Amino acid sequence: MKTRQTIAALATAAAMALAAPAWAQQSDLEKFYAGKNVDFLIGSAPGGGYGIYGSVLSRHIGKHLPGKPNIVARNMDGAGSITAANLLYNKLPKDGTVFGALFMGAIMEPLIGDASVTQFDPRRFIFIGSANKETSICIAWHNAPVQTFEDMFSKELIVGTSGVTSSIRQYPTIFNNVLKTKFKMITGYPGSREAQLAMERGETNGICGIQWTSFIAAQSDWLEQNKVRILAQIGGLGGDETLNKMGIPKIWDFVKNEADKRTLSVIFNQLEFGRPYVLPPGVPADRVAAFRKAFDETMKDPEFLAEAAKAKLVINPVSGVNVQKLVDEIYTTPKEDVERARAALKG
Repeated sequence: MKTRQTIAALATAAAMALAAPAWAQQSDLEKFYAGKNVDFLIGSAPGGGYGIYGSVLSRHIGKHLPGKPNIVARNMDGAGSITAANLLYNKLPKDGTVFGALFMGAIMEPLIGDASVTQFDPRRFIFIGSANKETSICIAWHNAPVQTFEDMFSKELIVGTSGVTSSIRQYPTIFNNVLKTKFKMITGYPGSREAQLAMERGETNGICGIQWTSFIAAQSDWLEQNKVRILAQIGGLGGDETLNKMGIPKIWDFVKNEADKRTLSVIFNQLEFGRPYVLPPGVPADRVAAFRKAFDETMKDPEFLAEAAKAKLVINPVSGVNVQKLVDEIYTTPKEDVERARAALKG
């Protein structure tokens, strides 16, 4: 008799579950995100590489989050993403309804830059992933006096620069201090896009530290029309496969001693997580896991990849767990090497 009653009870429960409205069958995460707006703070001006990558990501990641929330992207330029990082870390909700895109230089600033302007510990940000590893380049306009990177040791190249954590400001500063090149920097451009336009207008005759992926996405026609020369590539010791095939020298070819190599490594290790996306500290673990899963799925999403390809964006993602590990490792760099890197960035 009891067996019959048990079977009947289970059947009734199953029938009730099937008859329950959709919202009652949703997971807690789906209930939380369904119908919500999730704010996406992009710490750069629109139109540059970070802005383009962020814009494309914003149109696809929402469908991979539980409940399919609406992603609302907005750009916040200022101090090379430090303004956005400070806001995300200290002021914005920590419930999984806000995430951000930060310059890799902002992640490094407390370690090798001016820690007084950073109100955050990068290790406490929760990394959900990076769209790609990066390689940066130095380029000169076709009529610039500098034809090769070797020329940089004897001839001046006027370059446009941006905020203190932007690579287009940091890298020429580093090369002047460590390698003794002759970059002349014109400051005040909002971002790489404006610095490139300044070069086209003749206000400057080069740019150094722009990401290769950003450049090829926005200005591939300059290469095709021989308007610019790529002087050097900045990245891992092996170099970028495409740039290697083009015969572009690696910056390591111009480093003369082991101490300088260690100094540059401290700074250029950030290229391993070229475009990091983060949640503020304190977001519940289940929502962190949902974001990381959504990011990984987005990086494989055929619709996302098709739009990225159309925009000429290179996608070779790094998982959130691996970015977190890289940042933690960088922040264990020996003090002597950190101090040398700090000195190299002063200009």
